[in-house]
Formats: sequence, C-alpha cells, structure tokens
Amino acid sequence: MSVVASVSECLELQLLELEMLFSMFPNKGEVCLEDANSVRRVRSYLKNPNGPLPPRIGFVVMVYTDFEGDVELQVAFPQNYPNAKLQLFGRSYSLDRQQQLQLNKDLTAYITTFDAGELCVCAAVQWIRDNSAPYFRKSKLFSEPVAKRKVVKTMFHRMWIYSHQICRPELRRRILDSAKRQGLTGFFMTGKPGIICVEGRKEQCEEFWHTIRSPNWKHISCKHAETVQVEGSGDELRIFKVFEELQFESHHGHGFRHDYHIDLGKFLEFLRKHQSEHIFQILFGIESKHSDH
Repeated sequence: MSVVASVSECLELQLLELEMLFSMFPNKGEVCLEDANSVRRVRSYLKNPNGPLPPRIGFVVMVYTDFEGDVELQVAFPQNYPNAKLQLFGRSYSLDRQQQLQLNKDLTAYITTFDAGELCVCAAVQWIRDNSAPYFRKSKLFSEPVAKRKVVKTMFHRMWIYSHQICRPELRRRILDSAKRQGLTGFFMTGKPGIICVEGRKEQCEEFWHTIRSPNWKHISCKHAETVQVEGSGDELRIFKVFEELQFESHHGHGFRHDYHIDLGKFLEFLRKHQSEHIFQILFGIESKHSDH
C-alpha cells in the first residue's frame, strides 16, 4: 500500500480500521475507547479540516486466547497513522514481567514488517491470538488448569433483522412458528419497515435465520448480532420473555393495512423499556433523543 498523502486521509483510514474492529468485537467491553468523544471529534475535523487537529484516538482491545489469561491490547493512533508506526502495548495479568516484555518486543518487531500506509491493528490482534501460547507457558504466573468438572458452555446469540416490510399473513405465521419451534424469545414488528429480534442459543438463531430467508425474501438483512459465551443455558441474558408480534401503526382508524408505516416513536419507547435504545441508530441511522435531561 502506498503512503497516504494527507492527515485527513490518515484519519479516515483510522475510522475505517475502528469500524472493522467493532465489527470483529461486537460485544460490550471488547473494544473500549479511552475518550468516548474522540471519534466524534475526528469526524467533525474531517467535515472542517481547516480547524485544529483533533486529539489522537486511543483504545483497548480485549484479545481472548485459548489459555486462562487474556491480553489487553492498548492502542494509540498517531495522527498520521498509518504513515507513522503504530503505538501498541499488550498487557496480561497471567504474564510475568519478563514474558510480558518479550511478548511486546516480538509484537513490535512484527509490526515493523508492515510498510508505511498499511493498517495493522487487526493483524496485531490475530498475531496475539496465534502466538501468545509460548509466553503464557513460560510465565511464572501461569499454571496449567487442574482437572475439574466439565462446564457446559453455550454461545448465546441475539440478532436484529431489518426488512423492507412484513405484511403478508403467511409470512407472519412462518416467522412466529419458526421462532417458537427453535425456543427463541424476541419479537417481530409488522408494517414498513419490518423488524425482527430473536435471542437464544446461537445455532437455533442461525436455523431461524436460514428458515425465514429461504423463500427468496430479497429485502431483508441482519443489521446487528451479539454473541456471548456463557456457562449454562444463557437464559439470564434474555431481555424478552416470549416471542410475540408487535404492531406500532403511525396512523389510526384504518384497520390493518398492508402498506402502513410504523410509528418510530412508539418503537423507540419499546426499545427503551427493554434496555436496547442503542439499536435504534443501528437499524435506522437516526440518533434517538434522550428525554431525561
């Protein structure tokens, strides 16, 4: 990759890499910004590049390994990264000082193999996943786990699905039957647009997704998915008690029509009641307005 010409182009690439990281690590706490406003400030600068340069973006990525210890990867973007070398530091409570220093020395050596202009945070994450085992084994703080009772782990999954519309009775019936057959909770909202949320075991959510997509349903996409590995069934993570049909019509007195549009205000209030207000912007690209100021 060639060297990027301007600071603005560098900042645009930094935002692009952050988007990739948030896509790779969608769960809360996996990618944490040091300053929650840093991304907003960079975007504001890109709209008006004649102003002062924004503060650098710093963040931490939780890199989960196959061992008991995980690695916190601390990242600081120089304002002209990826032209400038990336500042990285890996930290783990399962590594003693010597092994932590060695891991960071080797990680830095790996990063220096990238040419100026190349993004490398995602590659650094994968390097830690692939190469961290020897450092943990040599660490004085690490011990092989003792034999213990087998713990059943479940991949708990939640999908937020967007469709141009959900109106036809046979389609609504298929959605309801499929969700209940898979033991999923959540809802589907009829009208324009149509919204579906299902939650439960990952394989059951994926089976539901396969079932409802199969009849050549063109205007449908999974806008957001959340996955957490838990011990046991994961039922305590459910935010819905049943799977049900919702109708939030934006007009009154016309009865059920195939072409009605949903009332976004009512839907937003429903999401707030279920601690899911953040999904509104993901689904519609509109920031919700807080009413508690």
